[in-house]
Amino acid sequence: QPLFLSAGFILEEGLAMDDLGRVVTSMARASREAGVQVVTGDTKVVEKGHGDGLFINTAGIGVIEHNQQISPASVRAGDSIILSGDIGRHGIAIMAQRENLGLESTVVSDCAPLHREVLALLSAGIEIHCLRDLTRGGLASALVEISQSASMGIEIDERSIAVSEPVRAACELLGFDPLHVANEGRFIAVVPGDFAARAIETLKAISPDNSPQIIGKVGAVGSPQVVLVTLFGAKRIVNMLSGEQLPRIC
Repeated sequence: QPLFLSAGFILEEGLAMDDLGRVVTSMARASREAGVQVVTGDTKVVEKGHGDGLFINTAGIGVIEHNQQISPASVRAGDSIILSGDIGRHGIAIMAQRENLGLESTVVSDCAPLHREVLALLSAGIEIHCLRDLTRGGLASALVEISQSASMGIEIDERSIAVSEPVRAACELLGFDPLHVANEGRFIAVVPGDFAARAIETLKAISPDNSPQIIGKVGAVGSPQVVLVTLFGAKRIVNMLSGEQLPRIC
């Protein structure tokens, strides 16, 4: 249960007050929507040309109100992997803005707090073995990390992984794999197979527009690797992102 945030600002001399005000107003709005308070922080000003405009670092404080052991060590063969929504929108939205790609369709970031969905799963009595948000490295890197940490194979079905048409088109244009594109409002939950259907119902009730799906299963392949069943029925090994698609965005 998230409660508080700290916020430390590093401002470059000459930063426009309008820009600072816009950022702070946005932070306040996001905090209210997430139900947390910004309670402390610090501000430093550095010489012009040495601060790249504005840097902000935050730290969160909350409480753990459950007794489950949620970690890759809890993953078991037969577990279902649930994806909370479509993937790739955040990374493509940031890329489009930074590089002025001029995409015909506007891609809106999936940025959103995730604690409501997770707390809803816990409140519904659903056993959760592992959780992972899909930030840098996207869905692929998160699954590979879990597979390697748990020493268990994972098989996922491409037909169950939602990718919007604008994101898919942008990835084809840029040579990106949607599985590797960053997200800010998506996560995977690894749950026992018996809990999967109820977990889907719970997530749909909280965020009906996100279309959560069961995308795969643990233990379907022997060695600790991630295998994707493609749209054409072939299989390929999914690897972690080896390079940088974007400078650090979170």
